[in-house]
Parts: sequence; C-alpha cells; structure tokens
Amino acid sequence: MEVGDKKKKRSSYPLYCFTKCCQNPPIPEMEPQPNSVISTISQHKQPGGWKAMPYILGNETFERLGTFGLGANLMVYLMREYHMEQVTAANAINIWNGITNFAPLVGAFISDAYLGRFRTIVFASCAAFLGMATVTLTAWLPHLQPPKCNLQTQSADNCISATPHQLAVLFVGLGILSIGTGGIRPCSLPFGVDQFDKTTEQGIKGVNSYYNWYYTSFTVVIMIALTVVVYIQDSVSWALGFAIPTFLMLASIFLFLIGNKIYVHVKPQGSIFSGLAQVFVAAYNKRNLSIPEQQEIIDGVFYDPPEQDSLLSKLPITNQFRFLNKAAMIEKGDVNADGSCANEWRLSSIQQIEEVKCLLKIGPVWATGIVSFTAILQQGTFTASQATIMDRHIGHNFQIPPGSITVFSMLTVGLWLPFYDSILVPALRRITKHQGGITLLQRMGIGVLFSILSMVVAGVVERDRRAAAISSPGSPISVMWLVPQLALLGFCEAFNIIGHIEFYNKEFPDRMRSIANSLFFCSFGGASYLSTFVVSIVHKVTATRDHPDWLTKDLNAGRLDYFYFLLAGMGVINLFYFLYCANRYQYKSPTPMDHKSYGDVDVELSLSKTTPS
Repeated sequence: MEVGDKKKKRSSYPLYCFTKCCQNPPIPEMEPQPNSVISTISQHKQPGGWKAMPYILGNETFERLGTFGLGANLMVYLMREYHMEQVTAANAINIWNGITNFAPLVGAFISDAYLGRFRTIVFASCAAFLGMATVTLTAWLPHLQPPKCNLQTQSADNCISATPHQLAVLFVGLGILSIGTGGIRPCSLPFGVDQFDKTTEQGIKGVNSYYNWYYTSFTVVIMIALTVVVYIQDSVSWALGFAIPTFLMLASIFLFLIGNKIYVHVKPQGSIFSGLAQVFVAAYNKRNLSIPEQQEIIDGVFYDPPEQDSLLSKLPITNQFRFLNKAAMIEKGDVNADGSCANEWRLSSIQQIEEVKCLLKIGPVWATGIVSFTAILQQGTFTASQATIMDRHIGHNFQIPPGSITVFSMLTVGLWLPFYDSILVPALRRITKHQGGITLLQRMGIGVLFSILSMVVAGVVERDRRAAAISSPGSPISVMWLVPQLALLGFCEAFNIIGHIEFYNKEFPDRMRSIANSLFFCSFGGASYLSTFVVSIVHKVTATRDHPDWLTKDLNAGRLDYFYFLLAGMGVINLFYFLYCANRYQYKSPTPMDHKSYGDVDVELSLSKTTPS
C-alpha cells in the first residue's frame, strides 16, 4: 500500500509565515489538526509490523554475512591465492572498504529522491548477489587465479602474479558487491521502521524492539562470518566458503520479494541533499542583505512556516554561522498568497537553515573519527598478516584461521557493553548527575584514547614477535599475543564507534537521520583512504639501500612495529584536535520532541542500549 503519494490530497492547513507581506492567513473552518490527519493516514496504511520483519532482517543479515565473510579473510585470500604483496593487498582492501562505506550515501540519495526504499533494496540485493557470485567464480575456476605455489617457491618469492584479466574479474566482483551494499545498508533500517505505525504506543514499542533485533542480528552475523565462514574458506575450500553466503544472498532476495504484499511502501519524497544546497544558493543570492539584530526576529522578516509533519521538532534560529540566516530573509515576491515559498532557491525556512548549521557544526567532530577508525581497520589487514606467521594452534589438530583473529575484539565489545550499561553507567550517573553517566563527547574521547593505546601495544607486541622470530626461526610465538591489542580495539569500538552513532542520531534533526547514519559509514570510508595514503607513503619513503621498507612482505625483515607507532603518533595529534573541537562544541538545544519516543527519534540508537546523553 502506498503512502506519501504527492498526487493524493494534502491537508489544506495553511503554511504560516511570519512576514509583513503575508500576516495571519485565514484558517479554514473544521480543519482537522495535524495529529488527527496523521492518525487517519495511519489507519489506512495498515503497517506490516512484525509480520514483515523476517523478510527485511533476513535480507540485511545475508548481505552482511556475504560482505563480512569476504572482508574478514580477504587479506589472506589476496596474499595466498593471488600472491599479492602485503602493501598491495592492504591498499586494495582499504580502497574497497572506502568505496563500500561511501556507497550508502549515494544509495540514500537515490532511494529518497527516485526509487524508494523497497525498489532500491531489490535492485541492490541483485547487485550484491552478482558481485558475490563473481568473487565465488574467482575461487572456483582455476583460470581466474594465478598458478598455485608451494611453500618453497613462496619463501623464495618466485610465485607467478595474477594477470590483469584475473585481477579485473576479482575487482569487478568486489565493485558490484559495493554497489549492492550501498543500496541495502541505508534503506533496510528505515524500511523496517516504515512497517510500524509510529503514532500508536504499540508501533513505538515495535520500533524500539526492531532496533534491538537489528543490532543483535548484526552482531551475530559478524561472529558467524569471523568464525564459521572464515574457517571454511581457510581450512576447507575458498570456493565453498564464498559459495555459501552467495547462495544465502540469493535466497534472501526471494525471501524479501515474498513479503511484498505485507510491506508498507513509502514513495520517495525528495532528497534532503537538494534542500541543503538550496540554503547555500539562497544565502548567496541574498548576500548583500543586512541581517537584523536578534530582537528584530519577532517582527517577521524571517521565513518560518510550520512543519507539515507534526512529528518533526522545530529548530529555533541561532547566531552560529549567522551568514546563512540571510537565506530566510523575506523579500517581495518570495512568498505566495497562501504563505508557501515561491522559489525554494531564493528563500529557505529557518528549519532548513538550522539543519545545514547542524551539518557544519558536527563536521569537525566527525573528522576526528577518521584517524581513530584507521587503527580499527588494521585488524583486517596487517593484524591478519601477522597471524599467518604466528603459532595459531589450539591443541594439536585445530588452527585458528588468520581472518578469525579479530573475533577477540568483538568478544570484548560483547562482554563490556552489558557491564557498562547495567553497572558502570548507573554508578557514574550518581556521581555526575548526567543521564548517560558521561557525555557523548566524553565517551568518544575515551574511544580515541583507546585507539592510541591499541597501536602502542600493537607496536610493542610486533617488536617482540619479530625479535623472537629472528632468534628462533622455527618456533613462532603464539597468536594469543595479539589479543591485548585486539581487546583495546574492542574498547575503542565500544566507546568511539557507538559514541559516534549516538552522537549523530542525537544531534542531527529528525529529518536528517539518513545523513546521520550515512556519515558513520563515511567515517570508515575516509579512514580506509587515509590508511591507503599512509601505507603508500610509508612503503615508498622507508626503504633504504641496506634495508627493505617497513611494510615489506617479509614481516621479519620489515618494521611493522614502527608503522603501528606512527599510527599511535597520529592518534595523539588527533586526540588534541578532538579535545579542541569538543571544548568548542555546543550540544543541540533540547526540544519537547526530544523527550518523546517517536520511532527513530529516540529509540536506543546504540548497540549498548545506553540512554543517549
């Protein structure tokens, strides 16, 4: 059933504008209030509710399983099967991660402006299946891989490299998978929220439970990908390890389509990005106007119509980035007789302007996540490379796959969050009198500190591992020496990543939730490209005539520990920058809507279910 169709009759409730040229427009008699209108619409759309959840969560779960199943062990796959150099493989993974994490921003725009969430998910799921099938073929068909190498030729570095054709097939598969990921990730979460009637108490509870189930399934999928899928790839068959999530992705497409008659289909209402651009254009067009003093705002020179959606909280005008306020100043001909805007590229509402200000204000804080997330990304590249040459035995017969070593950071998150939520936060709340125990910026700062500590510990461990390998070539140290740095990275995720998620969803206005979630993925995309840049620079400038570069394929000949210390130094600089930004940041003023639980406005948006600060 379609809702939000622009062709349907809209409420004739007039748009008020506080303007001298259009004051006090008449209110039609017997006009229903906005809440009544929304309730009437809700009665007709008959949300799918929990009946739709198995199809939606199933689709998201299998997409994540395929993506993480590939990404967790991709470093080993490229080095072992494609005979890539360590630096080349790390950069390839970082570039792919960057594309994958920036793609949801494009997917959100296409969904909001053109296709709608349902069709975007369908097309993206098909793309994800094709991408996974292509990568599976690279492991199944011998002519899509270079010839196998035995251990002797590998140690002599005489393995035949992959041809451009073979690499092209692999990268095309990964690229198509990124396209699918870019469409599924920004749409599956809000599409699930669409299935609940957020104007009823039952619908609000359903949305809250849906978020919990969403993040629970997310955690379970990562654990399965890091253990079962990676073990099959490493110990049984790469083709089988890729084929299983590929088949599940195909099944999820049929499963998602079966629920079509149950779903609520919200038609695209236009992208928020065009509204953001209109503010800058309008401010530029009116750059020669003089902004009145604060007390003159009540005289009605600014355009401030009521929001058509009564569930959206109104933002008051502020003096931060004051030059943008010119976009809301009303000139002759800017407002129609009914109070609506005549030209959106010449006049913006106060709400639109304040939304842009939120984006500009949060930008510097968002940038701090890029450096700290760079440390987290090393788990899937150089940490996995370290694990390949360490003693991974548990008992005599079982070996931990190199790609599974990052499961220890996930275990740290899983064990820490319940303790943090149920014990530490209540204790801190009694001391600080703050609802969340500590503020969101304090939580993020602690995460930045853990990212620095993790890289320091990683450098120390790698220095000792290298020394032991040189002194005793036949007796590698246990892979469990990597657990401390992985545990510290787990604390970094628990504080910094979850802190960012809560921060974006709390500080962004209601209408910008899609941008808030996309920014989180963009942080990892920026971290991937930063990691690629740093790795490339280190690889080029650290080689000398007598010694190879720090990141050479032979870890015992290189100095990976120096690279970790370099990342720790970058983290220290980032910490001071974060403290500067946090000290200047002003939290969004609370509105009455901030204390209501309307769907995705205040629904425990963190993995830890911690009350947002």
